[in-house]
Amino acid sequence: MIFKRKDFISLMDTTAEELLYILDTAETMKHVIGKKNKKSPYLEGKSVIILFYEKSIRSKLSYELAAQYLSANIVDIVASEESSRYENLLEMGRTIDQMGADFIICRHPMSGSAKFIAENVKASVINAGDGLNENPSRALLDLMTIKNAKGGFKGLKVVIIGDVESTRVTRSNIWGLLKLGADVCIVGPPTMIPPNLEDFGVKVFYDTKEAIKNADVIITLRLKDEETYGSKLASFNEYKNFFKLNEELLSYANKDAIVMHPGMPNKNIEVSSSILESTRFLMDDQITNGVAVRMALLYLLSLGNGGIV
Repeated sequence: MIFKRKDFISLMDTTAEELLYILDTAETMKHVIGKKNKKSPYLEGKSVIILFYEKSIRSKLSYELAAQYLSANIVDIVASEESSRYENLLEMGRTIDQMGADFIICRHPMSGSAKFIAENVKASVINAGDGLNENPSRALLDLMTIKNAKGGFKGLKVVIIGDVESTRVTRSNIWGLLKLGADVCIVGPPTMIPPNLEDFGVKVFYDTKEAIKNADVIITLRLKDEETYGSKLASFNEYKNFFKLNEELLSYANKDAIVMHPGMPNKNIEVSSSILESTRFLMDDQITNGVAVRMALLYLLSLGNGGIV
């Protein structure tokens, strides 16, 4: 299969074949990560611009290491909140383009920003998160972790718990999992679940025990600061009573069910400490896979219409 995309913006418009091809390529990249000498020459002489308008130390580090391992030249641009407007993004993108950049990795608080900049530059653009829309590479590392643990996706029951509405990676996860044949179930407070999700083939629950029954994969989502929710959530204590994943709830899942999390969980609010410390919790695998999938994306885009010519 030839990956002919110039950009990687969304899982909504990515096919199942492309997803599996990316994941297979990422497996190859894991071998590079495991070596003492982690340098590969695939992007030697090419430039990767990391353009983040939102802070994310872990994501930025993952992209930087991915580019370094592929021997690319990296420029990290620190953008301020005051400059996070469409006209400034366009100006920045065109400036980077004129300087001969090969890749732009963009993280921006406005939905559609990655697509917008991709349409206006020659460089290959990777969406590292655009507003409340998507975070496709973040979802890819979840998909890779599931594939490593379960061998595939068809027929798997994947349960996502928590603040679905304001978690963009969940949107990407939903698109990817459905395309690969998994059954996706959502559970959380009614105020945190977007309307009409069931129209896309997702099953929505408000009873956590009912949702988790016979689950193969459980993804718990990270809550924002308590005060940001206002009337959407009475308190974290209320959330814990109904939606915190503990040993009792986990017992309703299949015995070999795995647990995942976007990172930096609020201990004993979203997930109990005993689960976080268990072998069923795969956040370390997710971190390693994050570098691998980003290496795969950079490499595959370099073979298509963008990046390396």
